[in-house]
Amino acid sequence: MKNVLVIAPYAYLPWQTGGQKLIAQFLEYLGEKVSLHVISVQKNDAGLVRHYSLHPLLSNKASRYYDTSLTVKIAALVKEKNIQTIIWEHPYYAWLAFRVRKRTGVKTIIQTHNIEYQRFRSLGKWWWPILKMYERWSFKKADALFFITPEDRTFATTEWRIDPAKCIDIPFGVPVTANPTDKNECRQRIGKQHGIAPHEKILLFNGALDYMPNQDALQTILQHINPLLQKAGMAYKIIICGRGLPAAMNELKDYQSQGILYAGFVNEIEPYFKAADIMLNPVQTGGGIKTKMVEAIAYGTMVVSTQSGAAGMNRDVCGDKLVVIPDNDWNAFATAILSHWQDSTRTPSAYYDTYYWGAIVEKAASVC
Repeated sequence: MKNVLVIAPYAYLPWQTGGQKLIAQFLEYLGEKVSLHVISVQKNDAGLVRHYSLHPLLSNKASRYYDTSLTVKIAALVKEKNIQTIIWEHPYYAWLAFRVRKRTGVKTIIQTHNIEYQRFRSLGKWWWPILKMYERWSFKKADALFFITPEDRTFATTEWRIDPAKCIDIPFGVPVTANPTDKNECRQRIGKQHGIAPHEKILLFNGALDYMPNQDALQTILQHINPLLQKAGMAYKIIICGRGLPAAMNELKDYQSQGILYAGFVNEIEPYFKAADIMLNPVQTGGGIKTKMVEAIAYGTMVVSTQSGAAGMNRDVCGDKLVVIPDNDWNAFATAILSHWQDSTRTPSAYYDTYYWGAIVEKAASVC
């Protein structure tokens, strides 16, 4: 069995965001295929670890990103555990990755979650050009690269001339292999919990609400999409899930009369995906794949998304479960919701062949 080390530079247990969930589930499944060790920060809940060993060698402070003493510490662990490959989550630690490689000779893989400079440019960060140079440098020096979306991989190979042979698609995955059988049960439970009548449809929006792209998407729902649905006279409720809603929005109480329900952060989002008739994804900024879309379709739920929000999805395996609308066309977005109100299609089996974690980590393990 291969000995693999992963560097996860921030807390991911318990997970609260799509990026944290990606790391947590990727490690859980990869740990079943290889002898896995993980270096991360001290804030992780070690009691949630399965199938691998967690080493809390990273400080919780931001200074960990320039802690030169980590070179010796990581090199020592590589030698002690006979590590053959290190996977570095994100390119942030590239400077450290190549120092460790020089000292140990270990294979070095960078797992990207986005083309990071593009994400920060879309968020208006002034320093994105510096990150662009650093990120490109890290891609060129890595032995292999895991990309979460085909678009990111294509960008790397065409725009940055990265060797295609070392660029591998490793998407965000799901822990299920078929359409759920308990959708009706979840619909009844979530409906009862939030006071939603049986004849009312459930629309869902989920995401970390302290992340600006999700805040903007929420405002789009409140100011553009929902008013159009209200005019149509359909019976429905929109459930908003996610942590970090600004206090000034008062838990969306001002919108309750318009069919908006704020559920806050929910520990188990899967029942909400199963209960929803349609998931809304009017996101237009940020980067990478929208993990909530991958999960919603896996749990048999129709998704209506903007063009930007659908970036990274393999539409060929989504069947009729994904409807994509041009950015900023909120009339068309609302029309698509109304047109797919009675969706009864099933998620194609090819979807699970593509997005099941078990199949994804098989490929990752073969590269390590």
